[in-house]
Amino acid sequence: MDGSIALADIEAAIKPDDIHFARTRLLSLENTIGGKVLPQHYLASAQALAFNRGLKIHLDGARVANAAIAQNIAISDITAHFDSVSICLSKGLCAPVGSLLLGDERLINKAIRWRKMLGGGMRQAGILAAAGTLALTEQVQRLSEDHDNAAYLARQLVELSEFDIDLTAVQTNMLFVKLAAHVDADLLAKHCRSEGILISPGRTIRLVTHKDVSRQDIDKVLRVVKQHFTA
Repeated sequence: MDGSIALADIEAAIKPDDIHFARTRLLSLENTIGGKVLPQHYLASAQALAFNRGLKIHLDGARVANAAIAQNIAISDITAHFDSVSICLSKGLCAPVGSLLLGDERLINKAIRWRKMLGGGMRQAGILAAAGTLALTEQVQRLSEDHDNAAYLARQLVELSEFDIDLTAVQTNMLFVKLAAHVDADLLAKHCRSEGILISPGRTIRLVTHKDVSRQDIDKVLRVVKQHFTA
């Protein structure tokens, strides 16, 4: 599974032109989704579907830079399939806060009006804009390091019988680890916490790499986890 929604399911969800239904107006996709990259051919097909059915198409691109780096393409190659795009500057790109909304002039003017109405305007925001500029100009290519670290972590953890990981699903900076039935998630979390590592206990644990997680940090996590299961 690549995280995509079957186009037939999207087609089936479009409401008929009937006064008893709300109008279907927008198709919204997320890329990456759960760390998985939506293929370019899928985006082209989704764009064609939206156009043929009179829908607008929006991209939740919180991690679109990861999707671009994973495919060795430009972000614009992905966003070209959409009428509007939102991009988060703080997920992986290291800005402290901030998002971008991209679209045509009419959409942006409408968004600015709604932002003002809802109290979202900011003054003296130049320092945040500067951080956003650095995020876009200096942090995108660096994402490959996060992808490599996530793949490394997945390969090491999958060697332990206590964990189950679908390595084919580790495409960017995110992996999902399923614990074996005999593993006590709370005890694992407690042991990790005693070593300065915080995890949320559960049968499936989401692990995400980013700029502030080095290969040395990952090796520490691996050492602590292995120590727990061999104690």
